[in-house]
Amino acid sequence: MIPSPIDGIRLQTVVANGITQRYAECGSGPLVLFCHGWPESWYSWRHQMRALADAGWRCVAPDMRGYGGTDAPAEIERYSILDLVGDMVALVHELGAPQAVVVGHDWGAPVAWHCALLRPDLFRAVAGLSVPWAPRGGIDLLSALAKLGVTRFYMQYFQAPGVAEAELDADPRASLRRLYYTASGDLDQPGKGFAQLPPDGGVLANTADPAVLPGWLSEADLDWYTGEFARAGFRGGLNWYRNLARNWRLTAPWHGCVIGQPSLFIAGERDGVLKFPASRQQIESFPRTLPGIRGCHILPGAGHWVQQESADAVNRLLLEFLRGLPAG
Repeated sequence: MIPSPIDGIRLQTVVANGITQRYAECGSGPLVLFCHGWPESWYSWRHQMRALADAGWRCVAPDMRGYGGTDAPAEIERYSILDLVGDMVALVHELGAPQAVVVGHDWGAPVAWHCALLRPDLFRAVAGLSVPWAPRGGIDLLSALAKLGVTRFYMQYFQAPGVAEAELDADPRASLRRLYYTASGDLDQPGKGFAQLPPDGGVLANTADPAVLPGWLSEADLDWYTGEFARAGFRGGLNWYRNLARNWRLTAPWHGCVIGQPSLFIAGERDGVLKFPASRQQIESFPRTLPGIRGCHILPGAGHWVQQESADAVNRLLLEFLRGLPAG
């Protein structure tokens, strides 16, 4: 068994969907599967795993494809949404669970939403954090940005293989420290951010470097994340962004479908994702696109890393949601 940095949480590996996946696990009972986002690891769910395990749930959080102790295939096309959902389907089967509740944050939220959309037989409920459910539209995101004349959005910068990797891999600790702080609710420098890049800089060019880490992120926490990215690099996670157009094409058969299972949305009020042009409309459409929606919560003061910044509130909301589900 791989040593875990947190007592009571076990780290294990399994071959599922043709790749080796490392996952963290604690507790017993009905399965809750946690999907992390960029640039993170299973560790971002540490607070939720302990709280839900104590309440009688089996909590499993993998390093997603391309991250940490999970394999990072070389081919960009192997990071499509179908590969990512396939990883979660295979993992649930390997865990021997008949069904799971799936919870996702940041990029993990689209994975969780699509798990529920594509395999409602396996994923009986879904919770998304930060990134609202966005039904497939009439055009892919990159093409939509180009039509609007947008050229310096961070997702566009991520498209060229090797460019963002070189910037971020140069000093993983500094990169993560800047990204985590700048996207958090603790940022107090107006005008700082990384969604829109300056004309002459990369994704870190307009970020802020905190003199002291915010209260939700300790030096030990940053040590864990830094070690993971120093070893695995940033390439795997960036390859998810390089499949945006491919994902739009691959999901054509589900155009117009809704997610009918019980669902939940949580975000921080200071999360930059809520400022994206389509986010408000996506949230307002939940009664139609998520007919099983049981709550939409915007937490005051929190930024993008909501399950870490407002861990107690997120734990409470997740437990309320889970306790309201039919027995599984």
